[in-house]
Amino acid sequence: MPEGHTLHRLARLHQRRLAGGMVRVSSPQGKFAAGAARVDGQVLTKSEAWGKHLLHHYDSGLVVHVHLGLYGTFTESALPMGEPVGQVRMRMFGGQDGQPGFGTDLRGPTACEILLPPEVAALTDRLGPDPLRRGADPDRAWRRIQRSRRPIGALLMDQQVVAGVGNVYRAELLFRHRISPHRPGTGLSAGEWAQMWSDLVALMRVGVRVGKMVVVRPEHDHGEPSYAKDRPRTYVYRRQGAPCRLCGTPIAHQVMEARNLFWCPTCQPG
Repeated sequence: MPEGHTLHRLARLHQRRLAGGMVRVSSPQGKFAAGAARVDGQVLTKSEAWGKHLLHHYDSGLVVHVHLGLYGTFTESALPMGEPVGQVRMRMFGGQDGQPGFGTDLRGPTACEILLPPEVAALTDRLGPDPLRRGADPDRAWRRIQRSRRPIGALLMDQQVVAGVGNVYRAELLFRHRISPHRPGTGLSAGEWAQMWSDLVALMRVGVRVGKMVVVRPEHDHGEPSYAKDRPRTYVYRRQGAPCRLCGTPIAHQVMEARNLFWCPTCQPG
């Protein structure tokens, strides 16, 4: 599932290429036809991300809410766009004055729907702080963490605690701070959380800038290659059974709350 930095990159791209101009919106697949008709031909005023949610604000006050889920993707195209390929839930195209036209197709999202402003407020109110949003308050997350007996590995994946963190950032952040994913939230100190939050903000900002999750420090970025050819190295994510890059202990794996979990039992004891 795409993590928060991916949605922020998309939001910035759509803001840069489409916001401020009239946008044509359709649903070649048909599943979003009624919603597309409600915003087709309107001006896109703002594109933003909250955690793993993408929000397109139109001048009528209507908002298109997209959650990519496990399989959703946007593909970009210059104009004129060709015939839709596959099951395109939403097609958008337009452009700002003086810039080349831009189009994008959305396929396979978990959610693509019209929301009214009160519904948008209800959505964002139930999300935890997003490390990539200006003014995000880490204390909101800390208040929930410090009184929870759930393991920190599960709390980090709870979008009501922290918005935008997925499996990779969860595993790598905990390794970088030598914290066992099984430690209960009540066992985390305020100082540890403050350091984790600062690191998470920095890591996710790099992800937005370069489009990849760069999590291994330069001095450790050698040895066994990444789990996929087009991905940077990781410390623990998808490395079960491989030696830890720091201590050589085999990386452990289990399922925690229906999601795969990876950690080093030596570097992250307890």
